[in-house]
Amino acid sequence: MHDIIVIGGGIAGTSVAARLAPHAKVLLLEAETALAYHASGRSAALYESNYGLPSTVALSKASSAYFHTANGGYLSPRGLMIIARQDERDAFQQDSKTLGLEPISPAEALDLLPILDPETLAHASYHAAAWDIDTDRMVQDFARELRAHGGELKLGAPVRSIVRNSAGWCLETPTGRYEAKLLVNAAGAWVDELAKLAGLAPLGFTPLRRSMARIPAPGGHDVSSWPMVFGVGESWYAKPDAGALIVSPAEEDPMPPMDAWADDMVLAEGLARYEAHVTEPVTRIEANWAGLRTFSPDRALTIGFHCESPDFFWHAGQGGYGFQTAPAASQLAADLILGRSCDIDATMRAALSPERFAS
Repeated sequence: MHDIIVIGGGIAGTSVAARLAPHAKVLLLEAETALAYHASGRSAALYESNYGLPSTVALSKASSAYFHTANGGYLSPRGLMIIARQDERDAFQQDSKTLGLEPISPAEALDLLPILDPETLAHASYHAAAWDIDTDRMVQDFARELRAHGGELKLGAPVRSIVRNSAGWCLETPTGRYEAKLLVNAAGAWVDELAKLAGLAPLGFTPLRRSMARIPAPGGHDVSSWPMVFGVGESWYAKPDAGALIVSPAEEDPMPPMDAWADDMVLAEGLARYEAHVTEPVTRIEANWAGLRTFSPDRALTIGFHCESPDFFWHAGQGGYGFQTAPAASQLAADLILGRSCDIDATMRAALSPERFAS
């Protein structure tokens, strides 16, 4: 019998399980045979604390110290730039203001990203306060923390059934039968399906596909120091990755919970939007993939107890912000579960609470 079972071995579930392990008997269940297999393993891996809704930004900013100092830090310099054509000026200014980027000249933008097309580049903004996250090490460190405090981790353990009994919850998986007093639902794209399996009302989460392509370093350039670059309205983005470049159409196509794959046509359209701003054409794709970014109806994260069941906790709806919010979000979840005071203020806690969806 466990005190708490956390379902979902992405960054959300692994981090909250690690936070709880020093204080309770915790079991982390992951359906796949590896942690961070789905959305967490397909992340753009950028820490940009101004990115998202106010409640998301609050969690991201509260995570800053952890990212910079925990276990030697998880960040390396990247920088973020937005570029636009002349006819995109208004949208460019709004995006730059939202993300806190400062205008730079086209010449400065070309110094940062030499493949930009000077014929189409009219506006650019930039700041250095955006970092690559060592996502794999972060997940593995949380998993080690979980185990170090006596927590258990079961891989290849999809939950087949959830039944209430006199002691709490009973879960059946291919690896065994497990019981706990409290369930933490951190199942990513499957969070609503898991709630229904437990006989509880879902909240209306929507998994949205986002595709990516890895292309060779354009023109043979050393891309290691290039910033991540966005088109206005996040219509596409590109980011250096292990000597190559990742380009995404940044689409948000609703999908059922599944092991997602890239849509060839959507990917081609996104690559065309990228090519319209650069001088080096895409001649080859080294790899492509897709992930599901799962959002609540209002697109804010959802952290708190189910309104109808105080023994069922939502840790869901991370969308594209799972890694950058994980340190503070997992701490908030643990504080709520353990009945402790929280560093996140009451207004932001309310914006994250499942109670906001109560009729």
